Amino acid sequence: MTFSRWLFAGLVFLASFLLFLVEPIAAKQLLPVFGGSAAVWLTCLVFFQTALLVAYLYAHWLAHRSRTYLHLALLLLAAASAIAWSPQNTGSSSAYPVFSIFLALALSIGLPFLVLGATSPMLQVWLARLQTSAIPYRLFALSNLAALLALALYPTLIEPRVTLRAQRVLWSCGFAAFALASAFLTWKMRLKSPAPSQASPHDESQIAPAPLVHKILWILLPMGAAMQLSAVTSYLTANIAAIPLLWILPLAVYLITIILAFQFPGLLPRGIITRFLVVMLAGLGYMLTNVDVSLPIRIGMIFFLAEVFFACLFCHTEACALRPKRSSEATLFYLLFAAGGALGSFLIGIASPMIFSFNYDLALTFLVTALLALAVTWSSGWAQRLLWSTSSILLLVLVFMLYAAYRRDTPAAVRNFYGSLRVRDSLAEYPGAVVLTLTNGIVQHGTQIFTPELRRIPTTYYAEDSGVGLALRNCCLDRARNIGVVGLGVGTIAAYGRPGDRIRFYEINPAVAPIARHFFTYLRDSAAHIDIVEGDARASLAADSPQKFDVLVIDAFTGDAIPLHLLTAEAVALYKRHLAPGGILAFHISNQHVDLEPEIALLATSAGMKAMRVSSFADDRRGEFTASWMLLSDNSGFFALPAVASQARQPIGNPKVRLWTDDYSSLLPILRW
Repeated sequence: MTFSRWLFAGLVFLASFLLFLVEPIAAKQLLPVFGGSAAVWLTCLVFFQTALLVAYLYAHWLAHRSRTYLHLALLLLAAASAIAWSPQNTGSSSAYPVFSIFLALALSIGLPFLVLGATSPMLQVWLARLQTSAIPYRLFALSNLAALLALALYPTLIEPRVTLRAQRVLWSCGFAAFALASAFLTWKMRLKSPAPSQASPHDESQIAPAPLVHKILWILLPMGAAMQLSAVTSYLTANIAAIPLLWILPLAVYLITIILAFQFPGLLPRGIITRFLVVMLAGLGYMLTNVDVSLPIRIGMIFFLAEVFFACLFCHTEACALRPKRSSEATLFYLLFAAGGALGSFLIGIASPMIFSFNYDLALTFLVTALLALAVTWSSGWAQRLLWSTSSILLLVLVFMLYAAYRRDTPAAVRNFYGSLRVRDSLAEYPGAVVLTLTNGIVQHGTQIFTPELRRIPTTYYAEDSGVGLALRNCCLDRARNIGVVGLGVGTIAAYGRPGDRIRFYEINPAVAPIARHFFTYLRDSAAHIDIVEGDARASLAADSPQKFDVLVIDAFTGDAIPLHLLTAEAVALYKRHLAPGGILAFHISNQHVDLEPEIALLATSAGMKAMRVSSFADDRRGEFTASWMLLSDNSGFFALPAVASQARQPIGNPKVRLWTDDYSSLLPILRW
C-alpha cells in the first residue's frame, strides 16, 4: 500500500506540474498570432478554467463507472497530441478573437489538458477505494504545490534560458512519461477495482449528504476567487506588461491560498483573514476612485497581490470548510469548485468587456467578495453582519462613483478585446480651448489642443524635437515622403503630412480609427494621403508587397502591454524589407515599466543597422511630453546631419539582454522595478 500511495502522489504531482507549466507556454506562443494584447492571457485563463471544468466533469463521470479502457484510449490520444504539438494559427477576427484563441488552444493542448486536469480528483477517489478510507484531500494541496513550483520555475529559469520550441519538446517528453505511468496505474485499477456495488467500502450511511446551500457555495466561493484572480491579472497585464511573470504572480498567489486552505485550514483564523481583507478592499477601493492614476510597478504589485491573497484565502478556506464528508460526493465537490472558477473567469474575461463600456472589473469583484463574506459570516453574529453589510454598501457606492467619474467629461467610450478606450474632454489645461485625449485604461494614446495655433501641431510624444520629428524632418529633404506608422492613436503623426506625402497607418484595434476620425482632426487636416490598415501590423506587413517607406514608425509600446512579436529579429527583417534604401526605423520606447533601449540596440546590430537614442523634454505650453525614441538606419549620412548629430546619443547596453527572436524573448532583464 505504501508503493500505491507514492505512485498516486507522484502522478498527482507530475500531472499538476505539467498542467500549469503548459499554460504560460501555450499562451505565450499565441501572443504573436493575436497581436500581443494583454487580453490574450486573460482569454487563455478563461479557457484553462473552462477546460479544467470539463476535466473535472470527466473525472466525476469516470469515478462512478468502470471505463478503464476508455481512459487508456484517451491517454493514448493525448500522448499523440502532445508529441505532435505545434503552434496553431486558426486565423482571428481582429474585432473579437476569443473564439479563435479557444480553438487554437483546443487543437494544440486540449486533449493533454483534459487528461492532466482530471488526474487529481480521479486518483483521489481511486486511492480512497483502495484504502477504504475517506477522501485524501491532502492530494489536492499536493497538486497545487506542484502547480506553484511550475509557475515559479517558468519565468525565472525556463523562459529566460529555453526557446519556445525547446519548451514544447521538453513538455511533450514529460507528458509522454506521465501517460506511461498513468496507463500503468489505470491498468492496475482495472485489476483491483472493486465492483460498482462496493465502490465505497467504508460505511457512509451515517454521514449526512451535503445540503443544497453548501453546494451553491461550492460554486460561488471559487467564483469569487477566480474573479479576483482574473480582475487583478487583467489590471497588472494591461497597465504594466503582458508577460508571463505578471500572468504567473497572481496565479501563484491563487494557488498558495488553495494549498493553505486544504493543507493548513486553521493556520490563519477567520477573524484575522477578514480584518486584513477589509483593509485591502477599503484601501484599493479608495485608490480606484482616482481613475487616471497608476501606481509604480513594485507598489502596485505588492498591494494587489496582497489583496488577491487575502480574498482568495478567505474564499478557498470557507469552501474547504464546507467540503463533503462522503467520498461519493468528492468529485461533485471538485466539479462545482471548477465550475465556480470557470464562471468567475468568464464573467471578468468574456462577459464584462461585452457588457460595460468602462472597466469596472476590480470594483465589481470587490463588491462580489464583500457579498460572499456577508453570506458566509451571517451566522457569526451581528458584528460580522454589520461589518460586511457596510462594506458591501460602500463598495456598491464605489461602483456608482466610478460610473460617474468615467462619464464625466467623456464624449465617447468603447470597450472591446483590446482594452477600454475613452475620449476625455478637458477645459482646465488651456483656458478657452477644448483639449481631447484618448486613453486606454490609464495610458494616454494622443492629445489634441483645439486652438488655431496648436490644432495642427503634433503634441505628446511626437513633438518636432522628438525622435520621430527629427526623422521626419531630416529623412528626405524637400521631396515627398512615404511614411509607415504602426499604431494609429489619434493620428498625431498625420500632422507632419505635406502635399504629396503618403502616410500608411497600421492599427490592430478596430475601435481606434472611428474615434481618430470623428473626435480628432489630425487625419482630416493632414495634407498627406492617409491610409489605415486594420489588423495586426506584423501580419499586415507580411502580406503587403514592399512599401518602400522612407520612415517606418513603430509606436506600439507606450501602452505597457508590450507586443513582443514586433520586437524580434524576424520582425526587424520584415521592417527592412519595407524600407526604401537608406530608410529609417523609428521605435517609440517611452515606457515607465520596461527599458527597451538595450534590446533594440541589439536588434539593430543583428540587422546591420546603426541605432541612436533621441530624448526630448516636456513643454506644457504645447502639450508635449518627455519622450524617448530609437532611430535605426543603415544610412550613415542621416546620422551625420548636424540636426541629427546634435540630439542623437549612443544607446546604453545591458549585458543581461539576449537577442529576441520569434522563438525566444524575456522581458524580465529589462523591467524597471
